[in-house]
Amino acid sequence: MNICCIGAGYVGGPTMAMIALKCPDIRVNVVDMNAARIAAWNDGPLPIYEPGLDAVVQQARGRNLFFSTDVIGAIKQADLIFVSVNTPTKTYGVGAGRAADLRFIESVARTIAEHAESGKIIVEKSTIPVKTAESISAILASNTRGLKFQVLSNPEFLAEGTAVKDLENPDRVLIGGERTPEGDRAVAALVAVYARWVPRERILTTNLWSSELSKLVANAFLAQRISSINSISALCEATGADVDEVANAIGKDSRIGPKFLKASVGFGGSCFQKDILNLVYLCESFGLPEVAAYWEQVVRMNDFQKRRFSARILRTLFHTVAGKKIAVLGFAFKKDTNDTRESAAINVCRDLLSEHAHVCVYDPKVPADEIRKDVLNGAADNPRLTVAPDAYAACAGAHAIAIVTEWDEFRTLDYAKIYAGMSKPASLFDGRNIVDLAALRKLGFHAHGIGRA
Repeated sequence: MNICCIGAGYVGGPTMAMIALKCPDIRVNVVDMNAARIAAWNDGPLPIYEPGLDAVVQQARGRNLFFSTDVIGAIKQADLIFVSVNTPTKTYGVGAGRAADLRFIESVARTIAEHAESGKIIVEKSTIPVKTAESISAILASNTRGLKFQVLSNPEFLAEGTAVKDLENPDRVLIGGERTPEGDRAVAALVAVYARWVPRERILTTNLWSSELSKLVANAFLAQRISSINSISALCEATGADVDEVANAIGKDSRIGPKFLKASVGFGGSCFQKDILNLVYLCESFGLPEVAAYWEQVVRMNDFQKRRFSARILRTLFHTVAGKKIAVLGFAFKKDTNDTRESAAINVCRDLLSEHAHVCVYDPKVPADEIRKDVLNGAADNPRLTVAPDAYAACAGAHAIAIVTEWDEFRTLDYAKIYAGMSKPASLFDGRNIVDLAALRKLGFHAHGIGRA
């Protein structure tokens, strides 16, 4: 078997590396038009950071895992083609701000239809709206050589920061296909790949539409839990309750469970907000405004939590941060990844800069150029935004520290040393509830957490 994956990003790269590792007899070609990204996959450092990924790539690369920009050649050789391209939220036209922008999906489908020399199994790996398979099938059927294609849905359920573990030991693998003899054979072919290392009972097969919808709904449910506990964190601060104690108490209920009940400055990443807004748009399109409004509130609560964190910094620092240095520790949307998409740090930095603060950012994995690009969003360089080489440099002379990403190193910093070098009174705002507030207060900090007194 020969597998091609179009798209060498956060999903395509790690997924194909794991398939190549577990299936050494299958040739896996990962292709992308971004030559710099392909060069990084071939020569390193890898374009994305995931614990354990480098070791997986090194074992398979050059043996049966290959990265190139030869999209057409890979399409011609492949039996299975995974489509793992970006599906951002539309910024224009009908559905702007909510609907998924499917132009890259359509472009790939047209490229396959034009250049494929035999029938292929096309696997949707990108997160897409329900019924997208119909559009892909229609485009593929327009080929002039009478070729037959089968389209499958195989959504990813990876959590950035644990992607390698999630791929090696997944909760489930979901594969959706047409309920026809041809569709069943295509599903069986993909099942056989995953069954090389995933127990068969964890490989779920459904119809196409159930599989496409399940990805959106899974992310919506997870984000809903985060927004729910974050809404309670505001109430905890107002009443003197401790949100961690509340989360622990309700998490002991077997009907609820403890996962995704960690209060924070807000969720980020490429999936949650995008997928919820896509779900909202779908509900509106099918005439379900009440359902759309229900899910949209999850995103609104997340935006509120980000604003609330910035507002608390402003309020605590005597209602002005103009001219004051604020150290922002962490910029990735979560630890153990260099992904900054929809990171809460972007909003926090922009809020503080709008109040004329001097913002100094440190993140162990996100490059300075990426931080500046995300915060300034194409605007001219702002001299009040700087990037530090380490946490101690970021905090030197600062009036306040804002912990926005839960990197492990922030738990064990020498905060006594940091406090000694800060402007007084010195404040710390823990947006992830990872440090000991009582210990920091003994050092002299005015320390604040999320949902904690």
